[in-house]
Amino acid sequence: MSSLGYFDAVVLGVVEGLTEFLPVSSTGHLTIAEKMLGLEIDEPAVTAFTAIIQFGAIVATFLFFRADIVRLALAWFRGLGGIRGRHGRDDPDYRFAWFVIAGSTPIVFIALAAKPLITGPLRSLWVVGAALILWSAVMWWAERRPRQELGETDLTLRQVVIIGLLQCVALIPGVSRSGATISAGLLLGATRVAATRLSFFLAIPALTGAGLLSLKDVDTSVVGWGPLFVGTVVSFAVAYASIAWLLRLVGSHPITVFVGYRIVAGVVIIGLLAGGYLSAT
Repeated sequence: MSSLGYFDAVVLGVVEGLTEFLPVSSTGHLTIAEKMLGLEIDEPAVTAFTAIIQFGAIVATFLFFRADIVRLALAWFRGLGGIRGRHGRDDPDYRFAWFVIAGSTPIVFIALAAKPLITGPLRSLWVVGAALILWSAVMWWAERRPRQELGETDLTLRQVVIIGLLQCVALIPGVSRSGATISAGLLLGATRVAATRLSFFLAIPALTGAGLLSLKDVDTSVVGWGPLFVGTVVSFAVAYASIAWLLRLVGSHPITVFVGYRIVAGVVIIGLLAGGYLSAT
């Protein structure tokens, strides 16, 4: 196959940064973009590239939520060390830090166990198109939930673990990691803002792990370090802007504003596949 150049890196970086935190599926959009760029979507080097440029989105998350992350980390270490108060474990931030860790655990094990499936049969545009449409129904249902009143500190460990389990569904391209976690939060009674913020916190371990695991698959004859760096930087810049925009949006709009786009995109993909204008892999 041809090598992945700087133009490809910029396009994929923009797609990754723009879609990573929106409930429209970054993996699905990256798969489509790779196909349109003439890349082999099941090529390990290409799959590794798209996983690694997610580091840009991770850094954007760290910077945007740096005050929250530092606060949670300090509370967690204080609690472990038995410093302050009732062994430092009466702090809501200590409790919430453990919740994030617990909620992030399921996807680590499931992603490792299902990696051959994720990077193989599921990397199909048929899967992307179907998932974009089908998960839209879940998002619509979640927004119909009448009770959306729980803040971050009101959530229980059980609820966060359930959200973490549903995050695993996003390993199917087209579902969307943020769409899965935000929908799960809403279904469990969380406010839209609380569900979205939790989605960002759960993204950090998930995206970091995916990127680190993919480092070994980088093939510099296909993906040079230059394009990899450019793709990551572009991903960071676009993701940072996307985070700010999404948080403002969910404060006053339901996540169903994305449903129409998801359904149209899914129908178009399936139509192109059925008509023979696009190949699935």
